[in-house]
Amino acid sequence: MNASDTPRRSGLRGFGHSGPSPWTDLDRPPLDAEALRHDLLVPGGLWTSLDVVAETGSTNSDLAARARAGAAQGAVLVAEAQSAARGRLDRQWTAPARSGLFLSVLLRPEEVPVERYGWLPILVGVAAASTLGRIAEVEVGLKWPNDLQMEIDGAERKLGGILTELSGGAVVVGLGINVTLRAEELPVPTAGSLALAGAATTDRGTLLRALLRELAGLYREWTAAAGDPHASDLMRAYTDRCTTLGRPVKVHLPGDTELAGEAVAIDRDGRLVVRTPDGARRAVGAGDVVHVRPEPR
Repeated sequence: MNASDTPRRSGLRGFGHSGPSPWTDLDRPPLDAEALRHDLLVPGGLWTSLDVVAETGSTNSDLAARARAGAAQGAVLVAEAQSAARGRLDRQWTAPARSGLFLSVLLRPEEVPVERYGWLPILVGVAAASTLGRIAEVEVGLKWPNDLQMEIDGAERKLGGILTELSGGAVVVGLGINVTLRAEELPVPTAGSLALAGAATTDRGTLLRALLRELAGLYREWTAAAGDPHASDLMRAYTDRCTTLGRPVKVHLPGDTELAGEAVAIDRDGRLVVRTPDGARRAVGAGDVVHVRPEPR
């Protein structure tokens, strides 16, 4: 998710209450929660509840509290705006109200060994990239581990990201995607949005339906394979979309250390394997990856 200083926000507080109307920005209509529930909460489906709130601090924090209270698998929480959202490495993430998809889902993959839970954020990234390619007709890659990335005006831009947390025996996965952010609203120069990429659609309801359906299908395949990334085909699906593999990288590791080399593989635990200049291979489970441009010859 995008790390940024706080940009301009709309001040939306709640539908049906005094204050700014949710229709203040006609390019950004509110989501129709009732229609979403009608289409997505189906018998035998993964999704068991779906709530849309006008504003909250963090959908991940809210859903984590529900998980600790025993909420069932399949809960979905969507916010039109967040005031205290977090990205990876505890970065602040902010965006104007109704300018993107800001949601969290609660999963209880009881069929999967805990050591394979690290594949869940990767699975969500694959679902998001696949959905955006199919519905929005834009080419989206995944910078390791799960930053949604696309090319705009010849430069790599970050479209969104994913944050996973364990809570109450469940996994809460948060996802943020920039949909209609305008150039002047971008939190950092390296950010992007579907609108700026010329997406075929920026209708958030359409995108959300497709995303949750895609995610449900991939999740069922993964859990049926007990989380095995090869048996579920998740490894292939991810490596096909990973923009980090085969490139020179610098990885900023916890503890203010840095690892430089070539990203050569993803291992069975979802870690990035970096080959250093001396030929050694090192698997990285956490860190901030920077794609390094090759030196001109």
